[in-house]
Amino acid sequence: MAAARTRLATIEKAEGEKVLEVKRAEADAASKHLAGKGVALQRQAIVDGLKASVVSFSESVPGTSTRDVIDMVLMAQYLDTIKEIGSSCKNSTVFIPHGPGALRDVADQIRDGLLQAADTSSSFKPNA
Repeated sequence: MAAARTRLATIEKAEGEKVLEVKRAEADAASKHLAGKGVALQRQAIVDGLKASVVSFSESVPGTSTRDVIDMVLMAQYLDTIKEIGSSCKNSTVFIPHGPGALRDVADQIRDGLLQAADTSSSFKPNA
């Protein structure tokens, strides 16, 4: 009788641990899902703000195109990145090439990469 109760208690304990592990996994999945939604919302807010800024700048400064404004934003982000890297003595990052003309090349490469990614994703059809 005691052996049967011990066996039953062991089975019940294992079932309880299984339930706890499943609940932990579900909570982790829900947390990651919400974090992904948060990142997506953050990126959408950045895009919306950037779009509004580009339109506003283009309208307020005659003769500027949206590409000029985007290049200016890329330049500002690039300089912010350089500043951030330079502010820590522990960084050992090297940027090659570096110069005013090189930024245009980097901007073109980023733009080309985004266009290629958009083209690839629009033609991608997952297997059914």
